[in-house]
Amino acid sequence: MTHHRNCEGASRRDCLKLGLGSLVAGGFVGTLRATARASEVTPKRRQADACILIWMDGGPTHYETFDPKPDAPVEIRGSFDTIETKTNGIYFSEHLKRLAAISDKLAVIRSIRHDQGNHGAGNHYMMTGAPPRIPVGCGAFVSYHPSLGSVIAKECGAASGMPAYFSMPSMSRSGGPNFLGAKYAPFVVPDDPNSSGFRVRDVAIPAGLTDQRVGSRNEIRSHVDKMLRINDAIAGDPALALDEFYQQGQQLITSREAQAAFDIHSEADEVREKYGRNGFGQRALLARRLVQAGVPFITLYEGGWDHHGQIFDALNKRLPTFESSIAALIEDLDRLGMLERTMVIALGEFGRTPKINEGAGRDHWSNAMSVMFAGGGTPGGQVVGATDRQGYAAIERVLSPENFVSTIYEKLGIDAGKILHTPEGRPVHLVSDGTVIDELMS
Repeated sequence: MTHHRNCEGASRRDCLKLGLGSLVAGGFVGTLRATARASEVTPKRRQADACILIWMDGGPTHYETFDPKPDAPVEIRGSFDTIETKTNGIYFSEHLKRLAAISDKLAVIRSIRHDQGNHGAGNHYMMTGAPPRIPVGCGAFVSYHPSLGSVIAKECGAASGMPAYFSMPSMSRSGGPNFLGAKYAPFVVPDDPNSSGFRVRDVAIPAGLTDQRVGSRNEIRSHVDKMLRINDAIAGDPALALDEFYQQGQQLITSREAQAAFDIHSEADEVREKYGRNGFGQRALLARRLVQAGVPFITLYEGGWDHHGQIFDALNKRLPTFESSIAALIEDLDRLGMLERTMVIALGEFGRTPKINEGAGRDHWSNAMSVMFAGGGTPGGQVVGATDRQGYAAIERVLSPENFVSTIYEKLGIDAGKILHTPEGRPVHLVSDGTVIDELMS
């Protein structure tokens, strides 16, 4: 298995340890805190029920994806050609052929910019809509504010006892719940759904245990609880909450609906082939199945986009299959009548430098980046904003991470101007600037 690393040496496994560290002691039951159903929200402009966020960790280049500069000097435009899309006047880089063919279903933002040019800070800003309060190093795991996924888990909840926030195959460094608490951390699925033996760990009855034996154990536990509980009405009794999570855990383990959501092997071979028989492609397919099961937020974490050297060789190998899987996801959601209510978003923490460096790569660049938006009521066939002729900076319809995050919240019926409160009672703005990107709202 390939472990993609960024320039500071943080691997997917490092992020996985961070994401699961607070949950290991409680096993799967602990992660079920994410299923605690939140109170109903009153939608303001609700246009979507779910979001699949494709996180391209490391900072994907805008030049070689959604914002090519064919008229720039070769040391800036690079070696890739520019291709026409289905939408007149919109052009992508040469390896986005399948996305170009469905550009009428996409909106591309070319004008988000910020001032956080290292991985830790940039990741935090784009994942939360809140800039880090103090300077952080490039390799830092930053958590000053709840992530998109954790907020959505709290505000939206999930149906049928399912966790409301998944991250596959690991958690982004700023993808956690911060002061919202561990019950809103993501349920991480680290295993490769492309493998023949794939199964989601901890959501099946252990080998050797029958349904009858599980029922007997639960009955014994119930009797012990009755003997030990002198006063079940004690306020704040942690055992009462733990009982709820155990019950939810049992429901998920024994639920046919939940098991069906994880059973990717039941998909037709033709569908699996369209997504691509690779880890990312099959995780995208699993994300679609989770949305069908009522999960409102899934992060598909893909490392390895920190191309300081040999960027063209790397992207020649990676981009064709990667973008094909994204296109398959969008087309499949559309085929099933789900795209109108499901957002699909692809981005990283920033873009890449205009000038190609001596190692045939591009370095960190937060003055310009591209973000792909599809579904969830997003009008397709459009580009929002623009960079200058050589891609140095966003110059038209300049937008911020706050605008990006607020748009996602508003589409899901969450008030971006909401005030959260820490356990100590300190008020915190969900997003300091709740202005949405109107072009993305239907």
